[in-house]
This record gives sequence, structure tokens and C-alpha cells, in this order.
Amino acid sequence: MHIIVTGSIAFDYLMSFPGHFTDHLLMERVGKVSLSFLVDEMRRVRGGCAANIAYNLGLLGEHPYMMATAGQDFETYRSWLESHGVNTSLTRTIPEVFTASFFVNTDLDQNQIATFYTGAMAYARELSFHTLAQRPDLVIISPNDPEAMDKYAAECKALHIPYIYDPGQQVVRVSADSLRLGLEGADILILNDYEFELLKTRTGLTDAQIRATVKRAVIITRGADGSDIWTDKRITVPVFPPQQIADPTGVGDAYRAGLIKGLALDLPWEVCGRIGALAATYTLECVGPQSQNYSLDEFSARYREQFGEDAFTKIMSQES
Repeated sequence: MHIIVTGSIAFDYLMSFPGHFTDHLLMERVGKVSLSFLVDEMRRVRGGCAANIAYNLGLLGEHPYMMATAGQDFETYRSWLESHGVNTSLTRTIPEVFTASFFVNTDLDQNQIATFYTGAMAYARELSFHTLAQRPDLVIISPNDPEAMDKYAAECKALHIPYIYDPGQQVVRVSADSLRLGLEGADILILNDYEFELLKTRTGLTDAQIRATVKRAVIITRGADGSDIWTDKRITVPVFPPQQIADPTGVGDAYRAGLIKGLALDLPWEVCGRIGALAATYTLECVGPQSQNYSLDEFSARYREQFGEDAFTKIMSQES
């Protein structure tokens, strides 16, 4: 399958707070918050939604194209992605600026407070699907420059390209009209449960109206409670039990990659969700969204231990 991943490329600054954010929130003063959290650890790692999704797809044996913009500090990152099966020929380097940066603080409850610096991502609106030599089979529109997200959704519809709409954290930034533009005509909508509630508030749409707007499925991830896949029926997919919990950053991106892998293999929705769940757990067990590494055989064996034989493991056995 010819897959194009759009979204952010970033360097992530991961910080750990040895306490609980909620212990420091005064509900009677939430209208005027002034807080500083002293962290005891920080790491700089490769990240960004597009890069994370593409990296995980590469681990899963796909060769996705990443259509995004990065800054003058990207070349080593580009080599890393290319070495893991990602085609970066559609990724443009903007020499005057730096790659976007994501600053996130995680507490002991795995709650996160984050800030995102746009950097080169602001130039993503200059890219276009109209210039592509080959029409993709599937596009994912993940969090990115808001104008770029609008543009990509409109172009995918005009060119009849199936796309996954994944507005993520940009739900709080973009307008209600932009959210409706992305929703209308999307093949799949995917959000976490908090973002889904924000989407409903921002657009004024009900659950049923959102499902009616999206062609194939609405997928809601629920952290430790797994994920719900809503097609003509609702399917609940449990999380894959982790061996350890190290860092939640990038877990949702890994889930999306696993889901897309299942779609590429034309597998049932429940199986797609299971592949996503295991991909997410591999990320959860490591610090940083691209620290996990595994072979397809290792992935398939671990999958089989939890879920037994199904359509995915049969295909993996045939390809081994």
C-alpha cells in the first residue's frame, strides 16, 4: 500500500516531574494559574506525530512516505528515518529555521503538560498533493500547521484520496469550521477520549452526527481502557499488557501506525486495533517515541502470545 503520512516533525524534550500535577491545582484559582514544576530528568529525543507514525510503520514492514517540513537541524534525523524504512523524498527542509520542538512534562500519574514550538512546521502549508507523481492509497492527516491540515483535507477530497483525520492536540487550536472540514469526507476519524469530547464541544455535533459524517470508522483511544472502534457496530479493543511503563509520549502515534498496518493488510477492524495496541505498548515500555525496536517476527510472536492465532498471525506466518 502506498501510504503518505503528514504531520509534525519535532525534537521532543521529555521531562519527568516526581509528583502529581493535581496536587498543585487549586480549583478555586483555576482562572489564574501560575505554576512551576521542578523536574529531575530531561531527555532530547526524536519526535513529531508524522515522524513517529512513519517510524512505527517502518518497524511494521511498511515503507511510508513522510510529507512534512523540517528545519536546518534535520539531516541526521532524516538519515535515522531512512534507515528505518521511511521515504523522506516528500519532506522539505527549510534552511532558515529550526525543526519544531515539543516540550512535555510527565507526572507520576502519566499526566502530561506540553508546549509546542512551530518552527519549520509553519511551512507545511506550502506542500500540496496536486504535485505528487503517484496517487497514494491512504493518507493520514495528523497534527500539523492548521492551514496545512485544512489544505490537505480539501485536496484529498478533490483528488478522491482516502484519508484518516487525526487532529489530536490541534483540536484546541483550530476553528470549528476547520474541524468540520476535516471530518466531512474523511474515511476514518481517530482521537483520544478527551480530544473527542473537545471536538463535540467545539463543533456542536453529537456522537451520532460525527459517525454519520465519517465514511468508515470513528476510533477513540482511551489510555489504559483500550480503544473503541465504531463502524456499523462498536468494538472495544483492550490494551496490550506492558512489561513496564516508561513514558507515554508517542503511544498514540504508535497505535495509529499499527492500525494502518492492519488496514494495509485488509484485516478486520478488531485485528487492526490489536496490532495498534501492541505497537502502542512497545512505545510505552521505552523512553521516547522512537526508542522501541523489534523485528516483525518478534512482533508477531508477542502478538500471538496474547491474542492467539488470527488473520494477522496467519499472514505473518506466510511471509516469514
